[in-house]
Amino acid sequence: MREGMEILERPTFVTHLECGLSGERYACDRVHGLSRLAKPLLVRYDLNGLRDAVDRNTMAQRPADLWRYREFLPVRHAENIVSLGECRTPLIRMSRLRAGSGELVVKDESRLPTGSFKARGLCLAVSMAKELGIRRVAMPTNGNAGAALAAYASRAGIESYVFCPADTPEINVREIAAQGAHVWRVNGLIHDCGRIVGAGKEAEGWFDFSTLKEPYRIEGKKTMGLELADQCGWSLPDAIFYPTGGGTGLIGMWKAFQELDAIGWLEGKLPRMVAVQASGCAPIVKAFEEGSEQAELWPSAHTVAFGIRVPAAIGDFLILRAVRESNGFAIAVDDASILAARDEAARREGLLLCPEGAATYAAYRRAIADGRVRSSENVVLFNCASGLKYDLPPMPRTLDPGRTIGD
Repeated sequence: MREGMEILERPTFVTHLECGLSGERYACDRVHGLSRLAKPLLVRYDLNGLRDAVDRNTMAQRPADLWRYREFLPVRHAENIVSLGECRTPLIRMSRLRAGSGELVVKDESRLPTGSFKARGLCLAVSMAKELGIRRVAMPTNGNAGAALAAYASRAGIESYVFCPADTPEINVREIAAQGAHVWRVNGLIHDCGRIVGAGKEAEGWFDFSTLKEPYRIEGKKTMGLELADQCGWSLPDAIFYPTGGGTGLIGMWKAFQELDAIGWLEGKLPRMVAVQASGCAPIVKAFEEGSEQAELWPSAHTVAFGIRVPAAIGDFLILRAVRESNGFAIAVDDASILAARDEAARREGLLLCPEGAATYAAYRRAIADGRVRSSENVVLFNCASGLKYDLPPMPRTLDPGRTIGD
């Protein structure tokens, strides 16, 4: 157990859970899925008590990992923490790619266990499943979330079942299987996989770990916002570009910023939240542009950025709320732009972005061009996974021994 973990042996500052749509309250320390209205539940805290219990200086003395922010998290007992060494992820300045005088920074989440930001959410969700006595879980996934669930569930001794669209990258499917989950390919998209999970809950006795159908993955993803604020000296960038499928991370970060602002830890204004989608699957962009509060199912969804290929997000209204409350926007980029952005970042900055991360750079370039972001503004892009987990362009050149390049 890491130094400082014993401090968790006390009640957390969690007061209750509430429906993200209606605000209806639910008791904490009990197993919950969706609210009575079939909407995501949000964890709420005694922020005054939290502010009185810890300050920024105290927090700065702790190890730079996910559990540095333990007062903002719901786990009560240290023995229920399921950890694979969740480190602080670096901020990498992209001086050759920035558009003007403003800083362009990538927060590289590929450094986390299982190679993606899904480790944050599943670390918390599995830890809370362990605390609440859940022994069998299931989820649909486009790849990285299933890999994180498999790893953390196996570490916790919890049985996991994972369902992937048939065209999920092979490395992800093999990773899920290698780390102990029962995994199947499904001839459909992620919402089809989700229907299988929902239909099997009662018969198989598993708890539904689908995005936002349990309350705690948001709390894990929230640490991206807490950590970013900490790394930036509690003064946030002008805009954050985030690859948005199910939207847990965008919702979680906005929740983190609101909590930090409420206790007076932030200096300056909150950032504009930018939801980035692929043009082949952009239900949030369409809803934002139409002024809708909910998004329609996107037909025939397709994109090289598998992680944001989510035709229907149960947390659509929470994503749209965060974007609008922050004066941000939603933007879509096509696959050609995504792949070009990946190649440019790799060749000019040496950073191999995953397609979803590359989508944020493509969106940044487009937003600079159309004036939605000024070249003097400071922007953070989120790279959510390792580029090595996806197919890369072939390299066909060969050279026989004894021959030179010029022959």
